[in-house]
Amino acid sequence: MKDYYYFLGIKSNASDEEIKKAYRKLSLKYHPDKNPDDDFFSDRFREIQEAYEMLNDAEKRRIYDENLAHLQRSYRPTMPPSIRTFSANKIRAKKGEEVIINWHTNNADVVKILPFGLEKGYGERTFRITEFKDGKFQLLLHATNTLLNKTVVQGITITEIFDGDREQFKNDMEEIFKPQKPTRTNPGGQSRGMRIVLAILFFVIAILILVKTFSNN
Repeated sequence: MKDYYYFLGIKSNASDEEIKKAYRKLSLKYHPDKNPDDDFFSDRFREIQEAYEMLNDAEKRRIYDENLAHLQRSYRPTMPPSIRTFSANKIRAKKGEEVIINWHTNNADVVKILPFGLEKGYGERTFRITEFKDGKFQLLLHATNTLLNKTVVQGITITEIFDGDREQFKNDMEEIFKPQKPTRTNPGGQSRGMRIVLAILFFVIAILILVKTFSNN
């Protein structure tokens, strides 16, 4: 069940005026006309409208509050929350490239993934990164047990790459693992030894790049 109070960033006992004020503020911030071709803003705007339509109607809000309270009473895990998995199909991506994330939490009655918002306890989401900050895009999974008032957080950092970066990395790896042809004139001489040294050097550089990438993640 969706938490409309969370969508509007207000408390469950918010007044009608507070609901309208929150709706006006968020509508201006996330309106699709100000952020064209951005699925995140259009999805967020729909959530805000849906929440306002429910909470602005007194009778709809009364029924919603009753159902929400019943759900919270019926599902209140007593074990600490945990994150079983939280992964992305890639940790290096270009702007506009499609990324898929998967997650699975345990003993959490409130789960949210920033910057997207509330989610189910487990699932999959496909999105495109429209903007990086200092070459990074940060995802944070929050799993909360409201009964115990405990939250666990896990993050994924996706690093921005450009066409040249990916092509250069591919060429380096091909060069490292390319079969070496023996030379007739000097099969055991300096030319072959230099190629071996360069291959080892490229391999070490590739390992360092991978280690740095995973350590950032």
